[in-house]
Amino acid sequence: MGKLKVLPANIANMIAAGEVVQRPASVVKELVENAVDAGATQVDVIVKDAGRTSIQVIDDGSGMSPSDAVLCFERHATSKIAEAADLQRITSYGFRGEALASIAAVAEVTLKTRRERDDTGTQVSISDPTAVKTSSVAAPTGSNFLVRNLFYNTPARRKFLKSDNVELRHIVEEFSRIALTRPDIGFSLVSNGRDIYRLRPAKSLKFRVMDLMGASVTGDLVDITAQTSVVRVSGFLARPDTARKTVANQFFFVNDRYFRSNYLHKAVMKAYEEYLPEGYAPSYFIWLEVDPESVDVNIHPTKAEVKFEEDAVIFQTIYACVKETLGKNSFGEGIDFDTEGRVEMPQMGRSFEEYRGSVPVAPGPPVDVTYDPFAINTDFDSRPFAPPMPAKEQDYGVLFEQNQAVQARALVVKGKIIIAPTASGVMLVHIRRAWERILYERSLKALSKDAPVTQTALFPVQVQVGAAGRLLFDENAQTLAAVGFDIAPFGTDTVVVNGVPEGYSCESGKVQQMVQDILLILSDEAGGVPEVVRASLASKFARLGSLNAEAPRNAAEAQNLIDALFSCDNAELTPSGKKITALASVDDLEKRFQ
Repeated sequence: MGKLKVLPANIANMIAAGEVVQRPASVVKELVENAVDAGATQVDVIVKDAGRTSIQVIDDGSGMSPSDAVLCFERHATSKIAEAADLQRITSYGFRGEALASIAAVAEVTLKTRRERDDTGTQVSISDPTAVKTSSVAAPTGSNFLVRNLFYNTPARRKFLKSDNVELRHIVEEFSRIALTRPDIGFSLVSNGRDIYRLRPAKSLKFRVMDLMGASVTGDLVDITAQTSVVRVSGFLARPDTARKTVANQFFFVNDRYFRSNYLHKAVMKAYEEYLPEGYAPSYFIWLEVDPESVDVNIHPTKAEVKFEEDAVIFQTIYACVKETLGKNSFGEGIDFDTEGRVEMPQMGRSFEEYRGSVPVAPGPPVDVTYDPFAINTDFDSRPFAPPMPAKEQDYGVLFEQNQAVQARALVVKGKIIIAPTASGVMLVHIRRAWERILYERSLKALSKDAPVTQTALFPVQVQVGAAGRLLFDENAQTLAAVGFDIAPFGTDTVVVNGVPEGYSCESGKVQQMVQDILLILSDEAGGVPEVVRASLASKFARLGSLNAEAPRNAAEAQNLIDALFSCDNAELTPSGKKITALASVDDLEKRFQ
């Protein structure tokens, strides 16, 4: 007798479920897509415990007949495909007939459904893949799927689900992707009795983007459109100056189906490259319309990837369209060719010092050229108009008496470097890197249960982060509080920053950017050994704080920073190993004059 055998249907469905149903968000995706395919005008999603306990999707679509209500749970039962050629003309979301069979294989499912022409509805209950019960019930037109105890019969799969906040974030992502494709449909998402989204049918795609992402996002968008014989491109691009080093809203849709494409993403980024600093990500919402026969949507188990027949043409079309849109909206520097005969005027801004030598200066009071600023206790910020004092006979040896001179003589150069005399010469301190080392050790101690120091903002700052971002802050509330952040939820998509760790800036603009950077940090942190996670988080928060911190404004603040640096366990290197200080001896300095 041979070794091969055909697997029973229930086992085959459980294997298929491993590809189609990866987590609760997969169930939401499949059921909501089915509701849209059924012609629904309203789709409601209700989840408990991020889908672990239950997922309910209710629609007012066409509903099913009693026989179809039972047959829909059979593998490969579909109304979308009758022959092989139909695979080349797919316009619906679902078509393979695998979703419901896969869901029923790993969860308890109850379906109530009724067609408009039927007097009563049908209820189908599946508590075991081999046991199906049917009955007649009163039901509104449409379908109501209730999925309970997901992965109850595959405990290993259930064990590897992430925290409720993580799983809910994935549900929000899948829900948003579908809602973006159909602004004409009303959607709602409720989690544990709390509304996350209540979306009415929108007037246009831009209004739906605003409902999902917030007015702050849509206010920074410009329209994009192009038409060729191969593809029609439409959608929105974010202004380059709104790009952030954070997770951006980046969406591709083809024939109203969301998909991922690293290849087409490169086309967008190539068009943006001269407008963005390295490492920054723009937001974009791009819809493509192509002949259904020119795109294969059946190359991925969850249909998240597609293959275009003429992908090179689509790449070039997207690149050219994005490039033209950015240029047309004057995001780049303009070029004025009519400059012949004009006098070039220098721009007097931050670079004013570069022009001082060529600009006439009005006569001023006499200056004592023998004045030695190092010979007295001078605080230039607190005494900006103090007249120069007569200098004593010069004694350069005193400049390098470490214990007596450094405190009053530390100088801040352009907010970047501190110069402080030492016994043998001068010490240079890189201000941003010094802050990074100081904040790293503070964060590490705070994450190790030491009490953090929080400075309260005079005026709390509200920052819209989106529903998924709000969930990310909720999930990491304890970690953020441990480091010293006082960030509270506000509504479903906003946080309020009431306080920041000591050393961070409370200025509104910097707080706004800080929140976006925190989102990036929290999104990147995948977990692992606790000590490694703490060190990684401490390093990232220190880097964030060093970019956010204020530079010393006077000699006293500069000295305080030096003192804090040298109280660290390692005052020489940043957590990533970059030098913080440098020493120059008197001999080294004299060589500069040779």
